Amino acid sequence: MNQGGRAQWRNGGTKVPFRVVARLATILLCALAPLRLSACTDTGVRPTTETQVADSADQVLFKMNTNITADGVRRSYVEAETAFVYQGRQTMDLHQVKMLFFDTQGNHKSTLTADRGLYATYSNKLDARGHVVVTSTDGRKLVTEHLIYDKLANQIKVDTSFIYDSPTEHSTGKGLDTDIEFKNLRVQQPKGFQKGKGMLLPGQ
Repeated sequence: MNQGGRAQWRNGGTKVPFRVVARLATILLCALAPLRLSACTDTGVRPTTETQVADSADQVLFKMNTNITADGVRRSYVEAETAFVYQGRQTMDLHQVKMLFFDTQGNHKSTLTADRGLYATYSNKLDARGHVVVTSTDGRKLVTEHLIYDKLANQIKVDTSFIYDSPTEHSTGKGLDTDIEFKNLRVQQPKGFQKGKGMLLPGQ
């Protein structure tokens, strides 16, 4: 990580070492772990470039990525092309975001990608928008334009149209609540079928 530069904050023009700002971003991202962790460590947020902020953001990071671990086990991985840090609002605005989820043994379970993700530390929620895709390692896939990931509940909530596919079924609907592995789905206005059997889901 390049720690040689300094970042200009907007609160009175005080110059703060970049490593302090990077640490702030790491603390915020630690809250993104899928489950409430008893201990949270990280390998460090690694932006390849940092810039002096010209708008209301306290800091802008490019090519940001970080691993989040608990008791030596990786629990999640987050990367973004650009990350805007808003200290006063307690939020991070992530552009071209990718998030990987791991279980308690460190096994990769699912991946989320989106054009944009707004993470709020005060609510522990990630608001993902634009070409949102969640894929599980066992072949399940969710495609939508908007979803909210609730870190404390470890749940995904979709409040708009979606397409869901798995090796055994295909469905669409107007809303969805599920865990990150798609083991327990609650669908609003479902339509679909079981592949190879022609059995329609309720609502078809």
